[in-house]
Amino acid sequence: MAQTAETKACSVCGLAVAVHMEAWCNACGLIYHLNQRADLPGEDCGQVWINEEHLGLEFACNTCLNPVPEGLDDVLDAGEAALLAGIPEGALHEAAGLGQVRHRRTGSGTLLFRRGDILDFVQGQR
Repeated sequence: MAQTAETKACSVCGLAVAVHMEAWCNACGLIYHLNQRADLPGEDCGQVWINEEHLGLEFACNTCLNPVPEGLDDVLDAGEAALLAGIPEGALHEAAGLGQVRHRRTGSGTLLFRRGDILDFVQGQR
């Protein structure tokens, strides 16, 4: 890639990337810190390795190597899940009892659902 005079920011940490620290992620295509010189200091924001199949270098930033796990927003109680599915809460309880939708039951008996499982259930109902 062509070098430009402008300062480039690391896609992982947001700090400026010096020329000897430039690496481009093969997964997302963004720049990240990768110290390519042992005689200069620098923290890595990704990795590089040799692909054994293609015998070529592969680059990946820490964002792509360690994706953020699903957030708590993806976990719904029965009321939220029923609202998302567009059905009464009782009908959702019945579907869960019949094994038609994946769910978990807490120690206190509350049903919990993953957003993706509810969307799959709705698609199956159509």
